[in-house]
Amino acid sequence: MKTFLRKSLIVSSLVLGAGAIAQTANAAPGDSLRWQSVIGIAQANNIVGTGAGAVTGGGQPWSASGGHVSVDPYTGKIDFDVNGLVNAGGNAIGTPGAVVQVKGTLVCDTNGSASGGTTSILVDTPLVDLSEAGDAHFHGTVGALPAQCVNEPDVAFLIRAGSRWIANGTLLR
Repeated sequence: MKTFLRKSLIVSSLVLGAGAIAQTANAAPGDSLRWQSVIGIAQANNIVGTGAGAVTGGGQPWSASGGHVSVDPYTGKIDFDVNGLVNAGGNAIGTPGAVVQVKGTLVCDTNGSASGGTTSILVDTPLVDLSEAGDAHFHGTVGALPAQCVNEPDVAFLIRAGSRWIANGTLLR
């Protein structure tokens, strides 16, 4: 009888704990974070994130004609497509200029609240080619995501060239 009660308590605790995590992140295993579009950075040098997890925007505005992002926070699977990502200022306006590769970056806990307001967590995809038309695609897994990417509601998705972000996912669902 004691063994049965102990097992029942353990199972109940696991179910309640999993429910609290899913409720906090508004997601359950199998759910994905989805950004319905991708746009270029409008305000150059804008900063997303906090502390060591802060990412500075590119020095010129960029535009994108479309794209989308999907992230499964439980498996680390990331799919992103960006179309028509080009400079929106300077001498390379209307082209990707010298940028030939980009990566996707999750900025988890953008305000750093999980670490007492001190730092956001960054998770990068590998670099992918950016075509002359400004198109890039990544479909793969980056490994287990940190708890801040699952439990915190403030998560952003950026497209970066080098260390600077030039586009972001919009309309998180």
